[in-house]
Amino acid sequence: QVQLVESGGGSVQRGGSLRLSCAASGFTLDYYTIAWFRQAPGKEREGISYISSSGYSTYYADSVKGRFTISRDNAKNTGYLQMNSLKPEDTAVYYCATGRVLGTLDEWKYNYWGLGTQVTVSS
Repeated sequence: QVQLVESGGGSVQRGGSLRLSCAASGFTLDYYTIAWFRQAPGKEREGISYISSSGYSTYYADSVKGRFTISRDNAKNTGYLQMNSLKPEDTAVYYCATGRVLGTLDEWKYNYWGLGTQVTVSS
């Protein structure tokens, strides 16, 4: 089965760090863009980052730029999102998505989605 599974979420204090992982199974990520989205309670889903298949092209939304770092390890068939200097407003469910697309945060262009992992940041 084609599947993406996020892990690494949890509860941290303001200023803390977490590293999210996005593990793919049933297919290889070599030629896929990886993107991260998040959805806070009562808010629309927000695209926050993507990385190209080669890893040479990355994008960050203003809300996370300078604090989050996206990366990938194709040999491990896994993508990552390192989150530093976390703020309470980062509290959300975080989703990984992949697709054979050019760099974009247009949700409809991504074929595969994980079920999400909860990140909670206390003040």
